[in-house]
Amino acid sequence: MSKIFKDLKVPINEELEEHLKWLMPAHGPYRILRQSVDARKKHSPHFVYSVEVAEEGEILKNESFELPRIKKLPQDFQKPIVVGSGPAGLFAALRLVERGIPCRLFERGSQSADRIKGINRFWRYGELDSRNNVCYGEGGAGLYSDGKLITRIKSDHIPYVLNRLVQFGAPEEIQWLSNPHVGSDKIRRVIPKMREFLLANGCEFFYNTQVTELLYQNGHGNARVNGVKTEHGQEYRSDHVILATGHSAEDMLNHLMNSGVFVEGKSFAMGLRIEHPQSSINKIQYREFHDHPKLGSANYKLAHHDDKTGIGVYSFCMCPGGYVLSSGTEKDGIVCNGMSNFNRNSPFANAAIVVSIQHDKLFGSDKEGGMKMRRELETRAFQSVQSAGGTKELPVQNLVSFLKRSDKNVVTNTSSPSGIKAVRLDQLVPEFMYKKLKEGVEEFEKNMRGFISEEAKFYGVESRTSCPLRVTRDDETLQSVSHKGLFPCGEGAGYAGGITSAACDGIKCADRIFTELN
Repeated sequence: MSKIFKDLKVPINEELEEHLKWLMPAHGPYRILRQSVDARKKHSPHFVYSVEVAEEGEILKNESFELPRIKKLPQDFQKPIVVGSGPAGLFAALRLVERGIPCRLFERGSQSADRIKGINRFWRYGELDSRNNVCYGEGGAGLYSDGKLITRIKSDHIPYVLNRLVQFGAPEEIQWLSNPHVGSDKIRRVIPKMREFLLANGCEFFYNTQVTELLYQNGHGNARVNGVKTEHGQEYRSDHVILATGHSAEDMLNHLMNSGVFVEGKSFAMGLRIEHPQSSINKIQYREFHDHPKLGSANYKLAHHDDKTGIGVYSFCMCPGGYVLSSGTEKDGIVCNGMSNFNRNSPFANAAIVVSIQHDKLFGSDKEGGMKMRRELETRAFQSVQSAGGTKELPVQNLVSFLKRSDKNVVTNTSSPSGIKAVRLDQLVPEFMYKKLKEGVEEFEKNMRGFISEEAKFYGVESRTSCPLRVTRDDETLQSVSHKGLFPCGEGAGYAGGITSAACDGIKCADRIFTELN
């Protein structure tokens, strides 16, 4: 019988196999369940493993992810509709077809190859494609966010998500690394293979087809969604509509509110994105081992919480060896985000530094307050670049200048393919946000000496961490509390905050439909 060894510490100059031989001199194959790096200052950096090891002559069985399929489709069956092809929408469609339920998937943007062309034109020439940008198009915002699979949720679906990503071409190591990431370069190859599988197993795709309306059937106060209408005027009927439009689809959220679907304001976070030389972060985290070939690009996770106000400041979407991207969806707004490729070999490290925006305290009964604040900040960022003589660049301020509120703003090297423009970000963000960002960064310096430096810089604005609205659903049925048949899903509905959590949410909605149909 196999044995599981947890918290197995292996120095960076030693090999895991040597330790396994000492623990089980005559052992068979083994499987890494978990791998992380412990680089705390009280000891030298080392790897920490959890490993399943087989006895000699024994074979380790792979975990099975086969799913029960539907026994028989109802006589009046209408294909479930999935709106949006980000992680939530794609995994909802995947789960449906693997259970034997054909479906239809609608995406306002193009397939990933054409989407990338639109994004590159935006970065190079400032020509925004309203359908194909860092937030819209096949793969959703996750296609350009490092392919990070780190999540704080606890879900039985996580191993399934990782297994399927590997099946479609993601690196196998994402199944055991503590900070797994596919890389923006590799995830672009994963999505087309996923699409091919879906097409071969009963999913119809409608690209460049924006769903503009949900179709409703109202009777005696019992509202129900029974289909969608596209921008082309075509109607498609279904009693099951999974709405997975992402955190930036304001037009759909406005349609829902105008149609009487129950939507409420929710807390979220906004701030700026910080960038350091990757070598500086490596030295802070790994000290004299900073150039060890086994350690690679160091990351960090920082948080500061004010107990008096309840406001938190924390790092988010940390991208070692990454790039800062211009990722807006409107021509008069600027948004930044981060990504890195699989090898994480850019000379820069970046991360969002965001402040919690408490909906009830800031906006009260105005459920759209967060959305308005987000839009205003993005517009101000755009206007600041225009006033500085720029066009498509990202607004940037030296970190020390930001903290001192100084006019001196010397910024040179950048990872951004869109270029940069020196702007007083300390004057651009709201005063309460500035104070919290300053307080947070000064606290982070206590844990990471050297975090505040002349080489560091802030980019504006990090405003799309999550959606400021929630399309409220029933905890059990996962359907809208006001409109049956509507399954609000993923980040845009307020139920996820990243690739993995969005994918798991899509799976939950698909499984609920399977239960209803089976």
